[in-house]
Amino acid sequence: VQLVESGGGLVQPGGSLRLSCAASGFTFGNYYMSWVRQAPGKGPEWVSSVNSGAGMTKYADFVKGRFTISRDNAKNTLYLQMNSLKPEDTALYYCVRPKSNPPWSTIQYIRAGDFRGQGTQVTVSS
Repeated sequence: VQLVESGGGLVQPGGSLRLSCAASGFTFGNYYMSWVRQAPGKGPEWVSSVNSGAGMTKYADFVKGRFTISRDNAKNTLYLQMNSLKPEDTALYYCVRPKSNPPWSTIQYIRAGDFRGQGTQVTVSS
């Protein structure tokens, strides 16, 4: 399993970024995928998830209406479009694949066996 994130950077408050996660080493279309972030000095925080066929999405309350998760199973790629960014969105963002798909109602819980990439840094500052 390999997950490689990209697209992070420095952006002013109110700006936008689009993160990508290139997946390989497994059948991407079979798995739910998620974005998780971790700010300095804090624990990991679930951001958003999408089911295998991209028909269902789920968001943490603090990003609802601002972030959009999507996936392209033909390209083995997960995306996170982030708009109206705030300084509190500053964190290392990484994509996550569960060891096996959990019940959708529990997708927001981070599990020790999940696979994740190295992350891409998002910094929101003026």
